[in-house]
Amino acid sequence: MARRRAASKRHREGHRFPTEGTCLRYLGFVSAPSPVVSRSTATFADRAEALGHFFRRAGEAPRLIAYDDEVGCPLLSALAALEWTKAVGILVDGDLIHAARLGGETAAVVVERRHDGQRVFVYMGPRMDAPPADPYEGSLLFDEPGVRAFIFVQRVHAIAHFLRATQGAGAVVSALSRRAPELRHLRRWLQALLAHGTPPISTSLLATWAATAGGGFLFLPTTPTEPYVYEEVGLES
Repeated sequence: MARRRAASKRHREGHRFPTEGTCLRYLGFVSAPSPVVSRSTATFADRAEALGHFFRRAGEAPRLIAYDDEVGCPLLSALAALEWTKAVGILVDGDLIHAARLGGETAAVVVERRHDGQRVFVYMGPRMDAPPADPYEGSLLFDEPGVRAFIFVQRVHAIAHFLRATQGAGAVVSALSRRAPELRHLRRWLQALLAHGTPPISTSLLATWAATAGGGFLFLPTTPTEPYVYEEVGLES
C-alpha cells in the first residue's frame, strides 16, 4: 500500500522531468550511464512533421504509441510502472512490452514471453469489479493481493482485456512495428534520457522507440504555442 501511495504521489508531481537521483531510484540504478551515450534534441511546430521525423529515426525499431494521442502517456507514470513491475518480480528484462499504463493507485501491463515452450501474452493488473471481470479468452496465471494475471494465446485478446481494464487512459500500446520493445531497452534508454537532466519540456509522451543501439522519445507540447520535442539517446558510433 505504501509503495502504491508513493507511486501515486510521483504521478501527481507536475509535468517536468524529475531530478537525476529520483530517476535512478525509479529505475533501480545506482550509477550513471556509460559516457559513450550520445544525445540529440529536435523541436517541431507541426505535428505531422514531428511524427514524420520520429518514424524516420525509428526505422524498423520496436515502438510504443500513446493510445490517446491528445493526452499522451505521462513519462513519470511510465517510470513508476517499470519500477512497480520490477519491484514485485513479475517481469524480466527479456519481456516484450505490448501495452502499459499506470493510474493513481494501480498499474497494468501486457507482455509477450515464452511459457512452456510457446509464445504467450500475459496481462497483469488490478481486478475488474465491473463485468466482464474475467476474460473467457485467457486462463488465470496467478491471483495475488493487488494484482491478477491472465495468459492469452492471441495478442488481440490480451490487448482487448487491457483496454477494458484501463480504458486506455494514459496508456501506450505497441503499434506500427513488427515487434514490441524489450523491457531491458526501455529501461536503459529512459535512464540515459533522464540521468543528466533535461530542458523543462513536457513529459507527456506521444511515442517512443527502443532498440539495442538507442532510443527515441517524442513529447507533446504543454501548450498550443509550444513545439513538439524529440529526444534521442544512443551509443556513439
